[in-house]
Amino acid sequence: MILNIATYNIHKGVSWFRQQPRIHGLRRALDNLDVDLLFLQEVQGQHNRRAARHAHWPVQGQHEFLAGDRKQSAYGRNAIYQHGHHGNALLSKFPILHSQNQDVSDHRFEERGVLHCVVEMQGQALHCYVVHLGLFAAGRRRQTRQLIELIRIATPDEAPLIIAGDFNDWQNHLSDTLRNELGVKEVFDHLSMHHKIHQHNPKAALTFPVGAPFLALDRIYVRGMKINAATVLQGQPWSTLSDHAPLTAALEL
Repeated sequence: MILNIATYNIHKGVSWFRQQPRIHGLRRALDNLDVDLLFLQEVQGQHNRRAARHAHWPVQGQHEFLAGDRKQSAYGRNAIYQHGHHGNALLSKFPILHSQNQDVSDHRFEERGVLHCVVEMQGQALHCYVVHLGLFAAGRRRQTRQLIELIRIATPDEAPLIIAGDFNDWQNHLSDTLRNELGVKEVFDHLSMHHKIHQHNPKAALTFPVGAPFLALDRIYVRGMKINAATVLQGQPWSTLSDHAPLTAALEL
């Protein structure tokens, strides 16, 4: 069975310049992309000020709005503030059997979480982890240890596993730890050896900033699946929707 997935930091559904609404364009682009699983970061669950300012701001949380009637959604609220909150989300064409959000905040000025979902695919349980790690290297190392321990407790060794999101790991210091501790493969690292990858520099998924990406912030790690292809989505419409470029991967169970 072929499984098409994507990971995307959507920047709360607003442009990185002047904070203009982009949520309706995001929905059109993601509907056209038509993947089976979407791992989303910086998803605005609620923002009363933007809802009052913009006439067409969705009444629903962005995870529900983007899922529409074609996907199920799960949301993990991480950052809470006066006018609302945001966090990670998983959108799935398949039933989401279970979801749990784990707080991995390293300090009170930067609230982060890991959203764990169990998705049922043709009678098989697929474990999905949506990740958004912090901006400081020491904190990311501690958050990675928490992620590893969570997976060891919550995911059987024989179960297929996907970890995807914004790791903020531009120096690629975390991949070896995740490979050694969990037995995962990073899709771009793996495919760079087989030339089945669609970007100018196949050894790194350069995703930030979207207009001229030179930092590799986003990752897709898998276990128990064959990796068929991976792509960084660039150009229109992606260049105007967020400050990150999305990643996609075609996997085979």
